[in-house]
Amino acid sequence: MKKTPTRLADGRELIYYDSADSVVREAVDERPLDPVATTSETRYDRLLGDTVAIASHRQGRTYHPPADQCPLCPSRDGRHTEIPASDYEVVVFENRFPSLAGDKGRCEVVCFTSDHDASFASLTPERARLVLDAWTDRTRELSQLPSVVQVFPFENRGEEIGVTLGHPHGQIYAYPFVTPRTSLMLRSLAEHRAATGRNLFDDVLADERSDGSRIVLAGEHWTAFTPYAAHWPYEVHLYPNRRVPDLLALDEDARAEFPHLYLDLLRRFDRIFGDDQPPTPYISGWHQAPFTAPERRDFALHLELFTIRRTSGKLKFLAGSESGMGAFVNDVPPEAAAARLREVAGQ
Repeated sequence: MKKTPTRLADGRELIYYDSADSVVREAVDERPLDPVATTSETRYDRLLGDTVAIASHRQGRTYHPPADQCPLCPSRDGRHTEIPASDYEVVVFENRFPSLAGDKGRCEVVCFTSDHDASFASLTPERARLVLDAWTDRTRELSQLPSVVQVFPFENRGEEIGVTLGHPHGQIYAYPFVTPRTSLMLRSLAEHRAATGRNLFDDVLADERSDGSRIVLAGEHWTAFTPYAAHWPYEVHLYPNRRVPDLLALDEDARAEFPHLYLDLLRRFDRIFGDDQPPTPYISGWHQAPFTAPERRDFALHLELFTIRRTSGKLKFLAGSESGMGAFVNDVPPEAAAARLREVAGQ
């Protein structure tokens, strides 16, 4: 992997990731941009004990532009975009409309391909591996920022999820705090250790592999399963079989196998509701150990993938119980979801 950093016209960092060392990146951002001005701040909720980012400047972000005005496509034919090059493999750059910025963290955009009409599922294993390497590199670099406590690479896919740009891309949030979901995992991890002397993540993975009814697919180094208490209609957790705290700690064997299993999983997601249905909307994100957590070495890196579509043409809305009280009700039994994802393999 070759990494080429540069700066956009407004001072934001952009990094090209290329599979060949021979690639030269010299394009310059010629847009007349003013420096980015943000209003990001974080506020602590004393009742719930969590933190909320306030970012009013995001109201003006780009919203569903036509394909010929996509800001994530390469700069071509006199049209300048966020990526100065006329073509690229994988690109990461600072978000122009960040939820977190400065001493309050950082937000980055990850473009998986220059092809506007592609998707992550349509990538080659080689390109998916390059994305994995970019995620790993950004985790390493962002962990060095004094304001960053936790790094979350993720992809929102589909208008139903709230995506405002159709180009295949994800994001990386570098939080200045431990997120509420991770805090709950750390609490459960500590309680399980105190009660049993064992690691909770190890036990969860061992139990799922032993039961087998919720296993979706398994390789030599990874296991994908629908969790016993899945919150979402179709939800899959992908764990490395050897527990590691973050992407940095994955060994080469796990890195080599990941693209094949993950692409298979995403393609199955697109078949859940039938070939005549639009692509399945989903959220996919890496859960990594916070850099400051005492339990860091006990945390298990894993990817969580889920869709809000519960059946053809119908979405799972977070209404009164879920949004008001955080108490989920799932309409699809996890065993049935796993069975469906096994059924659509290789169709």
